[in-house]
Amino acid sequence: MSGESICFVRLPEYFQDNKWINIMFTRCRRLQTVLTWFRAVKIFQVLLQGLAATGVSCNTMLVDGDDAQTVSGTRSGLLDEVEAAEADLRDAALRGRIPGPRAADDPADADPDHPADPDRNFTEMMDADQKIEPRDWMPDGYRRTLVRQIAQHAHSEIIGMQPEGNWLTRAPSLHRKAILLAKVQDEAGHGLYLYAAAETLGVSREELVDLLLAGRQKYSSIFNYPTLTWADVGAIGWLVDGAAIINQVPLCRCSYGPYARAMIRVCKEESFHQRQGYEILHTLAHGTPAQRQMAQDAVDRWWYPSLAMFGPPDADSTHSGQSMRWKIKRFSNDELRQRFVDMCVQQVGPLGLTLPDPELRWNEQCQAYDFTQPDYDELLRVIRGDGPCNRQRLAHRRAAHDAGGWVREASRAYAEKQASRRKAGTVPAGVGAVPVGAGAVPVGVGAPPVGAGAG
Repeated sequence: MSGESICFVRLPEYFQDNKWINIMFTRCRRLQTVLTWFRAVKIFQVLLQGLAATGVSCNTMLVDGDDAQTVSGTRSGLLDEVEAAEADLRDAALRGRIPGPRAADDPADADPDHPADPDRNFTEMMDADQKIEPRDWMPDGYRRTLVRQIAQHAHSEIIGMQPEGNWLTRAPSLHRKAILLAKVQDEAGHGLYLYAAAETLGVSREELVDLLLAGRQKYSSIFNYPTLTWADVGAIGWLVDGAAIINQVPLCRCSYGPYARAMIRVCKEESFHQRQGYEILHTLAHGTPAQRQMAQDAVDRWWYPSLAMFGPPDADSTHSGQSMRWKIKRFSNDELRQRFVDMCVQQVGPLGLTLPDPELRWNEQCQAYDFTQPDYDELLRVIRGDGPCNRQRLAHRRAAHDAGGWVREASRAYAEKQASRRKAGTVPAGVGAVPVGAGAVPVGVGAPPVGAGAG
């Protein structure tokens, strides 16, 4: 932009022939240009500050560590914990690891003077806080617990696509639809990634899916509730994905290597999902009175089912104690639930909404919030198949599985054909390999980190 275009003062004609007056006026005009640009920059700064204030009011606080600060001013968020766990995994890969536990009949340990003691070696690995890898010996109970937990986690990611997928064709704008579509696609990827981690334990993906469809394996009870309005998509993002993050971030330090490494990526993507839901609720809560009421109604309906996602109280939990001793879990159900409540109380303020708990208040002695426990009898009913949408969710999953049968059959036939050709020497090695998702394990899930011993 030139000085002429923004200068609002013109030199009178009877002064235009005077050389020195023209020089002085030109310099003044240039100064005016600088001052005008300075004012424009200041106005732009004010606008940026306004946008920043809007961003702070939609802050997800302790979920996204990049914009969360403690009283002391230091960053303290869940994503920071994920990054720290990822850094520890990289450092461990560079350092290497002590040999993992071997079975008593392993030929490599055939030493009559020093017989192998795999159980003791396994305990030493636990005490040293090192990762158990697929080729290491592990107790049968440890393997069964991992298969049950990872399979349930994978099933939950796949079934969890249904409640939000219900709104893909009814999202209020193309922008919202694109974001929701990306989120649902992420959930599918998480499920495949977790199935691959489970396969490193010697169980096939087909077997796990068959157990789910037969009702012999479970998925998270939270997905048996309906999404009645668009605000439910926001509530799922903020509360359900928020609870999932609280649950899953400690799994980045799980004692089983493939599961821990898979959770790094899952947690990073889930943080986006949580922020997306929070932003939907923030927009609705600051919209029309009807939109605000819709947002509040969704929070009221999803609050207690989200609290129940952490499982029964510690005293009634069947698996929690042993899982913590094996360092599969790092915190108890009640500890995680308390952390979730404390986080949500901080986040609900900028939303301008309320949590539906009249007993919610700060406990100075415990330095945490007192809250009303969810209805655990309802949780058990939903787990046993008597929730609002249990039958619908499984029926939809069975129908989708049956409809995709021809794809699995074609993939198997193609893999067998290529294998027979390679065996006959008519196809170079590596050509026609089955892609990830057709039975192969993604790189980085099952394999130990670089530098890890065979065990």
